[in-house]
Amino acid sequence: AGVSQNDRRQVTPKSAARNPDVSAILATGRRTPRFIHTPRPPLGSMSMNLDDSDWTNSLYPSPLSGLGLGDTSFTDDINMSSVMLEEEDPGEAASVSLFPEFLQSYLRHSSTAVFDLLGEYEAICQDKVPLVSRAAPGQQKSSKTAGMRWLLQQEMVTWRLITSLYRLAPGVSEKVVMEQLFQRDAVVRQSQLVVDWLESIAKDEIGDFSDNIEYYAKSVYWENTLHALKLRRNTSSTGFNVPLVTELDPDAPIRQRRPLADLDREDDARLLKYLFTLLRAGMTDEAQRLCKRCGQAWRAATLEGWKLYHDPNINGGGAELLPVEGNPQRCVWKVCCWRMADSEHFSRYERAIYAVLSGNLKRLLPVCESWEDSVWAYFRVLVDSLVEQEVRSSGMGSEELEELPREYLEANWTLEKVFEELLATESKKVLEETKEHYHIIQKLVILGDLDGLLEEFSNWLTRSPALPSHLLRFMTHLVLFYRSLGMQLKEEVSVDVLKAYISLLMREKHVDLIAFYVSHLPPDLATAQYALFLEEVTEAEQRQRCLELAREAGLDVAAVTKMVVENIRERDTEEFAHHDLTPALDTGTSAEDQRKIDVIDWLVFDPAQRAEALKQSNAIMRKFLACKKHHAAKVVFGKVPEDSMREIYRQWEELGLDTPLPAEDENAIREHLCVRAYLEAHEAFNEWFHHMNSPPQKPSLPAQAKFTEKVAYEMKENEYQLEHDSWTGRLEALTEDVKERIYNVLLFVDGGWMVDVREDMEEDPERGHQMVLLRRLCLPMMSFLLQTVLQRTQRHQESLRLADIIASDQHRLYEVFSKDELRKFLQKMRESSLLLLDKGLDPLGYEIQP
Repeated sequence: AGVSQNDRRQVTPKSAARNPDVSAILATGRRTPRFIHTPRPPLGSMSMNLDDSDWTNSLYPSPLSGLGLGDTSFTDDINMSSVMLEEEDPGEAASVSLFPEFLQSYLRHSSTAVFDLLGEYEAICQDKVPLVSRAAPGQQKSSKTAGMRWLLQQEMVTWRLITSLYRLAPGVSEKVVMEQLFQRDAVVRQSQLVVDWLESIAKDEIGDFSDNIEYYAKSVYWENTLHALKLRRNTSSTGFNVPLVTELDPDAPIRQRRPLADLDREDDARLLKYLFTLLRAGMTDEAQRLCKRCGQAWRAATLEGWKLYHDPNINGGGAELLPVEGNPQRCVWKVCCWRMADSEHFSRYERAIYAVLSGNLKRLLPVCESWEDSVWAYFRVLVDSLVEQEVRSSGMGSEELEELPREYLEANWTLEKVFEELLATESKKVLEETKEHYHIIQKLVILGDLDGLLEEFSNWLTRSPALPSHLLRFMTHLVLFYRSLGMQLKEEVSVDVLKAYISLLMREKHVDLIAFYVSHLPPDLATAQYALFLEEVTEAEQRQRCLELAREAGLDVAAVTKMVVENIRERDTEEFAHHDLTPALDTGTSAEDQRKIDVIDWLVFDPAQRAEALKQSNAIMRKFLACKKHHAAKVVFGKVPEDSMREIYRQWEELGLDTPLPAEDENAIREHLCVRAYLEAHEAFNEWFHHMNSPPQKPSLPAQAKFTEKVAYEMKENEYQLEHDSWTGRLEALTEDVKERIYNVLLFVDGGWMVDVREDMEEDPERGHQMVLLRRLCLPMMSFLLQTVLQRTQRHQESLRLADIIASDQHRLYEVFSKDELRKFLQKMRESSLLLLDKGLDPLGYEIQP
């Protein structure tokens, strides 16, 4: 991101786009970025009750204002925002597009444009605030809508803070005394950035209200008092008169201890509130303009005295004289401001105005009724104090400065100390607001405490209720931002934040966004996380899309799809169980079975995964065969493309190697063929069994049948004979077919059914165990099925020959029979021998020799 290694090692953020002008160090009229103007009631419509109660709060809503919560304690519900969002809310619906928009912004900006990215994040949130407000016009005061709007506003200003603290750009020329201070002192530089940021927030809230006060601005100073004094001079009435000042210079009310006319007092009180509001928003120029419009140019001049003195002609040596800048008597001015702030003769807002200008924190805090206001006050005073200390240490100070309190002139301010002091505030409201999520984030960002920030994230993720979705989105993108700067973050917490956000995207069905965020996890975890997501994707087109997104995000697609299949395949609790000895009619397919069947589709999109498709389908079919779920096994078999074996060999040949196919692949192909032989034998038996038990029905002749009934019977008997002959012929063909297919299983080539031909593959104990069990489960069953076929078709001699095959040392099939199975097999053999004896043959079916 254009950040040097030295810069990356520093936790304290660098300067903003420019170091502040000396003339702006104590000023509030700084340049501010483009901000929205939040609609506000006209200032003239404010209450005419001019007591000092809660005025600024009407212009700067706190997190809880407008939520209809009265005096509800913030500590009772720190995570109120998340509660708001649990209910269905049109405001939330209006902001849902933030999820894809943030990803699109991230993808649009390369790592070298990371600060443009932050500006875009801010702009996106800024655009959504009015949309959320308009989403439920009849519910503007509802907690849900207000809560969503508050979250987005806080996110917007937090992105602004991060941008200002971390952006690196060349500075501009500064005044002589302060130039080195701002370049070398990160505390001063950063504190001024925080002041600017907090003033920009206030400016957002004020909006463009200059037009709203035109009705009030008057060119005549204290016109009501002036009118009353003129009236008294021109009349000789000696009646009762309210005591008023008799002179109209600015100091007259204090000097004479006499009041102004009531309307002028109200106007003054209102004006002072406006002026403080403008100073709080960094709009000193606007405040001075307002003073002039109101006929109080003298007050505008008092707001000018903070400017540091600078005479460019002293060392210039040029022929042309340049204008002198600033106030040569600034020290005197500052002491006067401090005294006015301390004086009880002035209203709280007038005292606060001069407290801002003189750095008098004690008189400034009473009008700061929100967290932002209080932090602004501390940082304004911090900058003011450090600048004053620099002026004194440079020898430019004045004796007048000695009249300021020692604790101000010698204050040892640090960023940490500001927030420690804030915790000692007497304002319960401010104290409660320090616990709000975004204020904690803003504090730790200002301090540059990334470890503390990640620790807070970790704590939030483990608490209940769950974090608001937009806060989680912000946390995720903040982690990605710090990573892009090369900042060292707690890896475990970063991963937890990403995982939480990915889980949110999965729950909310943001399918197109998930792969990108998963790609920022460690590789093994990324594979597991994306596989977990894909388990719930069932539509073929969506599956294809998800794999394309994974490929674009740089995920290991082959590893992901393999894990998806394995996760679902291994999820069952069924163990291999020994078959009972009943004829193997099919067992039904459950919903969980269907999931295992469908999961094979993940491996057939890419031809390069044909070998994996074979291995995984074999593993699933082994379980199905063990449970006599032959139909389910057949469907799995059908999922594997017919060209898979040819494709596997072709891909191996393309590598140009002379070595044989890897043992693992060759054994998988052989196992696939074993399963095919078994399924074909089962299908052939089922077809034979169905045909055997569906012979044509022989017609019967009724007793005492009439002639016509006898004729009809003879016709039916002829039809029956034809059908029986056809049935017998079909039975003969099916019998030969089922015999051949069962023998293909029993006498499977090159070592036997479910026996690997290659032993040089990597050992897989589970697979080996399952194949041994399948031989014990399936081969005796195949033998019994063949016995059934032969005995029911009167092929008893062939049935007896089966014993030779079972007993053969070449095939060693007798090893897979249990004692009970051998006993049953011999019982069947005995039945065939007895039937042969009944036919006059010997026990083996041969003719008895004389």
